[in-house]
Amino acid sequence: MTERRPVLAVIGAGPAGLAAALAAASRGVRVVLIDSAAAVGGQFYRQPSPGLAAGGPQVLPHQRRTWDRLRAGLDAQLAAGRVTHMSDRHVWCVERESGGFVVHALLGPEQEESTTVRADAVLLATGGYEKVLPFPGWTLPGVVTAGGAQALAKSGLSLPGRTAVVAGSGPLLLPVATGLAAGGARVVALVEGGAPAAFVRQARIWATAPVKVVEGAAYAARLLRHRTAVMTRHMVVAAHGEDRLESVTVAAPDADGRPAPGSERRLVCDLLAVGHGLLPHTDLAEGLGCRLDGTGVRVDAEQRTDVPGVWAAGETTGIGGAALSLAEGHIAGRSAAARLTGTAPDPRGWAPAARSRTRLRTFFAALGSAYGDPPARWPEQITDDTVVCRCEEVTAGAVREAVGTFGAGDLRTVKLLTRAGMGWCQGRMCEPGVAGVAGCPLTPARRLLARPVPLGVLAAPTDPTTPR
Repeated sequence: MTERRPVLAVIGAGPAGLAAALAAASRGVRVVLIDSAAAVGGQFYRQPSPGLAAGGPQVLPHQRRTWDRLRAGLDAQLAAGRVTHMSDRHVWCVERESGGFVVHALLGPEQEESTTVRADAVLLATGGYEKVLPFPGWTLPGVVTAGGAQALAKSGLSLPGRTAVVAGSGPLLLPVATGLAAGGARVVALVEGGAPAAFVRQARIWATAPVKVVEGAAYAARLLRHRTAVMTRHMVVAAHGEDRLESVTVAAPDADGRPAPGSERRLVCDLLAVGHGLLPHTDLAEGLGCRLDGTGVRVDAEQRTDVPGVWAAGETTGIGGAALSLAEGHIAGRSAAARLTGTAPDPRGWAPAARSRTRLRTFFAALGSAYGDPPARWPEQITDDTVVCRCEEVTAGAVREAVGTFGAGDLRTVKLLTRAGMGWCQGRMCEPGVAGVAGCPLTPARRLLARPVPLGVLAAPTDPTTPR
């Protein structure tokens, strides 16, 4: 009888999850890699969809060698039986039990059935999601999130428009704009809320990560070749159209954060890709009781959370890009393998990844500071009839009534009075906007279930699978 190897459930197959799975599997741990997508890679390494016969521009314009190395390593571990890849699984809960954990995941696009996996430890690599702030007209067809537009372009699928404006704030906008241009769209403008002076003040930090600076410069050069106008310290005020998007109005904020008189400019477009940065996915971590550090999951030098047996890596611990996710995933995978096999963790083995982690965390902290926060008075531009919660069709006027008339002073009370955040997305899309309109702090809401689950799934008996 062969000895059972310890099982590590890695949730998320983006850069952090892949790096963690490979590091753990190569050190004697049985890895179950669980992901909601049909193929590994996450958003950064997203591939064209073979099932849809999608075609399009060349994907992975950079870090091709890294992806090839990850893919080859995973293929080798799959063939050796050390890694099991479970695709199209949407994890909705992770339960702690005596001696380990049970991972519950919904199956496929219909999500009407569930599967369960028993593991000795869990590594959360659930990534991030977009922060989008509402404005009049943001629900028009043709207005999409920046990441959504990027996903369409990377997947080789049809874009919802041919004349595009990319707007908001954050480092994601540059690759989105260049990706749309490569996909055949005419990107008339990149509208960035950040100010150039803020980047100049961080010049000493940029020197610590020259590869990222070169990468940014390459994106900027592509925009110049496509004759895309770059408008810094501007924001979208409103989107216009009847049945779909026809144009957007942008403006420069004044010292108080309101659109400066005379700065408004209307841009004709049928595609607006808008985003205001990313937020960590922490639903599963919060359900397990893991503490947060700001908006991300708190981890130690080994990427361990404060819940025994739970590690976290990548953008669930804080937004920092693919290279940082790879470093954190490698450290987490090695640490988890050592702890599960009863050997002493050897930080010397992951010292290069730790140095990269430190450097990149400093870089992205400076980058976040340079981009800054949205103008303080942006909620004032949202009219009362603007829908701020799409799932439940709650307007800004209803949120303001909940605060001004009924005395709601926090997001939970606003939610109870208006249903804002009770829909399918569970507030992921609308909470930043609702919080801004309500004047409430954006506080995490711990949920037992990370996503909506059919009652039939909750009622059905479970028989967890224990990989060997």
